[in-house]
Amino acid sequence: MTDSARTSIVLFTRDLRVHDNPALNAAAREGAVVPLFVLDPKILNGSFNRPNRARFLLESLTDLAAALEKRGAGLVIRRGPVAEEVAKLAKAVKASSVHMAGDVSAFSHRREDALREALDPLDCELHVHDDSLFVVPPGQVTATGKTHMSVFSPYHRKWEKEHRRAPLSPPRKLSLPSGVKTGKLPTAGEISKGKTAPHMSEGGETAGRKLFSKWLEQRAEGYADDHDDLAGDRTSRISPYLHFGCLSPLEVVTKAWDIAPAFTRQMAWRDFHAQVLAANPRSTRDDLRPRHDRWRTGKDAEREFKAWQEGRTGWPLVDACMRQLVDEGWMHNRGRLVVGHFLCKTLYLDWRWGAQFFVDHLIDGDTANNTMNWQWVAGTGTDSRFNRILSVSSQAERYDSNGDYVRRYVPELADVDGPKVHAPWKLPPDVRKKLDYPEPIVDVREGNERFLAARGKR
Repeated sequence: MTDSARTSIVLFTRDLRVHDNPALNAAAREGAVVPLFVLDPKILNGSFNRPNRARFLLESLTDLAAALEKRGAGLVIRRGPVAEEVAKLAKAVKASSVHMAGDVSAFSHRREDALREALDPLDCELHVHDDSLFVVPPGQVTATGKTHMSVFSPYHRKWEKEHRRAPLSPPRKLSLPSGVKTGKLPTAGEISKGKTAPHMSEGGETAGRKLFSKWLEQRAEGYADDHDDLAGDRTSRISPYLHFGCLSPLEVVTKAWDIAPAFTRQMAWRDFHAQVLAANPRSTRDDLRPRHDRWRTGKDAEREFKAWQEGRTGWPLVDACMRQLVDEGWMHNRGRLVVGHFLCKTLYLDWRWGAQFFVDHLIDGDTANNTMNWQWVAGTGTDSRFNRILSVSSQAERYDSNGDYVRRYVPELADVDGPKVHAPWKLPPDVRKKLDYPEPIVDVREGNERFLAARGKR
């Protein structure tokens, strides 16, 4: 039952949905609701804001505004420092509480602290809902005497046994206090200027729910056997919608639990990385487990890094993955492992270079997942086999055996038949000359040996 005399603000951050949104539901139970999104200059002017995510964010906000309007309360847009704008609005509507999703980055913690300080003089309480962005919130699954778990398999076993609440239905009706102006939605250019990926996904809860439902019906049952097949692509592709909170991870896991256990295991990785970052906030820049690497620098390193960025390394599988990233703002999970290992271990270049390039292009450039995945492939994170090396040729043979994935993204090689596409340097010289495709920038065996020598282990 609601108390019509009370007014609450819902501060949307990375939970841009009405289904299974604990913050929104809690506010709706209290009385009148002011749904709020603040365009924070610290984010808009920061190093994490990029054109692909700006467009996806705008589409997600547009979809959220429409869903809220159907329920009686439009989305209020404000521009400025978050704590200042929330406090200003709370004072104007005499709000008794502010509800928001809990997050794990150092930035989100600073935002919470600033909000509490700004709201305290107004006698307005801040409620942080830790179950909005994760299936199992950070800190809930721990090892004895520790703040978090640093090995995935035992974490996953505990994660599976944790009690999960039932997903929440969206509020049927919302009441916006009279006199509150919603403000105008921004344009994508206002959020971030620049070109977006030509074939990126459409943002928003509506698109995300449709995509996930289709995957559940048509492709989920074969996920365990085929999720690494690059050309077949049985992945759900919902990671951008999870990053922006257009889909609830809890609802996703609940629906997929009995159909695709291998998929829910991947969802557990999200929570695992979140709790690692929450306990080690400096790991966005610092090695979680230093290996005393002397990453290569200088002109040769920069030239090879540029070739990696452009998908011109001469290794077709690596190049196909990198071109998919630039074309779609997304990359197959197996591809992320391949290009990460190639950059950090074959080229022996700093994982932070790769992580930033992913941030520049990935729609799902999640701070915890992106950082901890890069640290994992670099051997500076939670991988116990920190000198692990993936063979590009073996990965190509196993996950793109006929070369269909490479031909899809590397048009120079579109006419090369079958698995030969993975080794164009073996083609006759006259054929190679016509391809306009570069020679390999590195001998993989020599590069891997260089890495092992640098790590002090041959």
